[in-house]
Amino acid sequence: DWVTNVRSTHYILGSALGSHPYPMMVRDFHKIIGQEAKAQMLEREGRLPDELCACVGGGSNAIGLFYDFLKDSSVKMVGVEAGGRGISQGDHAARFQGGKLGVLQGTKTYVLQNEDGQIELTHSVSAGLDYAAVGPEHAYYRDAGRIEYTYATDDEVLDAFQKCSQTEGIIPALESSHAIAYALKRAPQMGKDAILLVNMSGRGDKDVQQVAKLLGEGDL
Repeated sequence: DWVTNVRSTHYILGSALGSHPYPMMVRDFHKIIGQEAKAQMLEREGRLPDELCACVGGGSNAIGLFYDFLKDSSVKMVGVEAGGRGISQGDHAARFQGGKLGVLQGTKTYVLQNEDGQIELTHSVSAGLDYAAVGPEHAYYRDAGRIEYTYATDDEVLDAFQKCSQTEGIIPALESSHAIAYALKRAPQMGKDAILLVNMSGRGDKDVQQVAKLLGEGDL
């Protein structure tokens, strides 16, 4: 229906994507993540975290975390995209590593596309992060220099998934494991009193069978 009746039908994606006002609506509903994180951090630690990190596909969980901290200049924010098998065409979904400004399904943002504007194939070990475009607010804050963006590869993500499960007893979603992969590299670079807040956006019970197969352990 969206393709047939483009003047009267909107395609609503399950993230901070699409035409206005849908990205704004998703952000406003999700900003409770950052509000609660800030309140709990002030209650428990008496100060704001030094850095936040979250995975970014469309970017709903990330913008939900980041939004309430945007005016806190002391807080660094990092979004982690899907680096897949590496940053080469068709092997990743890191829009800020190879994307160009374009329009996809109502969103003007960074898009993985070829010279003719055709959407490129993407890949990620996580199905939730393999969309060819990123949320428009992420594009804005990246260009403004307020939020930094990096990526984690499939191998780094699988390693993070295992380490978090084994050491914390928390099975993270493969999406969330991208943020954990970044945190594992970033934390040793920070001071012992620094606070790095990782947004655990979902549980990985849904991913256990997939991870087992990828690690060559068969069905669990």
